[in-house]
Amino acid sequence: MLDFLPSPVKGVLSFIGYLINTICLTVPLILTALLKFVLPFKGVIVLLDKILIWLATLWITINGMNCDLFNRIDWQVKGLTRLKKKDWYLVISNHQSWVDILVLHKIFNRKIPMLKFFLKKELIWVPFLGLAWWALDFPFMKRYSKKFLDANPHLKGKDLENTRKACEKFKHTPVSVMNFVEGTRFTPEKHERQKSPFYRLLFPRAGGIAFVLGSMGEYLNNIINVAIAYPGGIPTFWDYISGKTKKIIVDVDVFPVKEQMIGDYFNNDRFKQQFCEWLNQTWQEKDKKLEEILLFEPTDRSSA
Repeated sequence: MLDFLPSPVKGVLSFIGYLINTICLTVPLILTALLKFVLPFKGVIVLLDKILIWLATLWITINGMNCDLFNRIDWQVKGLTRLKKKDWYLVISNHQSWVDILVLHKIFNRKIPMLKFFLKKELIWVPFLGLAWWALDFPFMKRYSKKFLDANPHLKGKDLENTRKACEKFKHTPVSVMNFVEGTRFTPEKHERQKSPFYRLLFPRAGGIAFVLGSMGEYLNNIINVAIAYPGGIPTFWDYISGKTKKIIVDVDVFPVKEQMIGDYFNNDRFKQQFCEWLNQTWQEKDKKLEEILLFEPTDRSSA
């Protein structure tokens, strides 16, 4: 434990650790992924996917050790006992910071199948990580604005088609499909612009998870609903790696995928309304839970 070091020193050393770990494990990840193109046989692909997941799990494990080496974080995590490593999950969470991804990796590592995030297409250019995400079959999504689609109607439904192709890849190996339902990180400006009825959350977007459930309903057994709270204020990546984040509270709720959660969201108005009502209710409960979690915790209310 090197928590006694000054914060800037801890941050630099920790960042170097993350960087070396990422570079060293990205190379075998990419080489293994290239074999999938050279040997496109189902049995070989399944085997290579297991190797890729093992490498990614090792990367996450080392990152967790790096965090523990330089930081003394009080982790308060509830609800992990019912999880299984050989099951399919849809994971939904509130989103406040890039740190959320590191938190989710750390608490779920080796407890459920590796998290697969839906990423913006531009993130493929992130050094090393972009190639690693590509190698691990993370789906890269390109979002089109309504104005752009009106001018280019031939692209309507293209994002959904990409989601469908991604879901097909998830069917032969247990996976945890991760979705930040709000679609973006929480900020006071976004909260005000949306006129969100929630105190600590933005509006949830139902289309993405409805489509995933519709495409993979026969495989996805459970939904993991995560509430992440930072009592000391929402941290940046630098805050996290330099030891400024002292406490993280995570509440995990697991419930089964029910028949009424699966349907044609885009063509069945009745199902769409029902699904949105369920998701909004889930988000109201999450907002209330976050308030209860932070009620007696020291926090910077201005950051919420």
